[in-house]
Amino acid sequence: MAKAIYDKPRPKGLGKSKPLSSSQKSKAKAMASKGNRPYPNMVDNIRASKMEHGGEIPTMDARNRSQSYKEGGKVTPAWQRKEGKSESGGLNQKGRDSYNKKTGGNLKAPQPEGGSRKKSFCARMGGMKKKLTSKKTANDPDSRINKALRKWKC
Repeated sequence: MAKAIYDKPRPKGLGKSKPLSSSQKSKAKAMASKGNRPYPNMVDNIRASKMEHGGEIPTMDARNRSQSYKEGGKVTPAWQRKEGKSESGGLNQKGRDSYNKKTGGNLKAPQPEGGSRKKSFCARMGGMKKKLTSKKTANDPDSRINKALRKWKC
């Protein structure tokens, strides 16, 4: 498990820490009271120091899709959003790349023409369709599982 930020030593390349400005302190106090945490605390001070000129925490712009943080949490990766999913079933390249980056996995494109990956996938997904889906989902041609099975030519 990763260490908490306050358990790690300060990186040597960052130099000496700088004090918070008065506006950053007030933001940190507001975040602490909103989260029912005592102030001063390191977490709120770090978040306040990362704010641009004492303003709001930068949020994700829907047009450029850059990874950043919202007040309530992280932006979801592409493989969990529509832009990472293929219309014909499964994930597209952007979705596979984001999944591999997030989890350290090694997802590959479908192998519909044959081979050991196709046999394994068809056996596994066929069993999932039979055991883990409702009759409505199993018979729906537009369900994600049926689209994936069609794409792999199972």
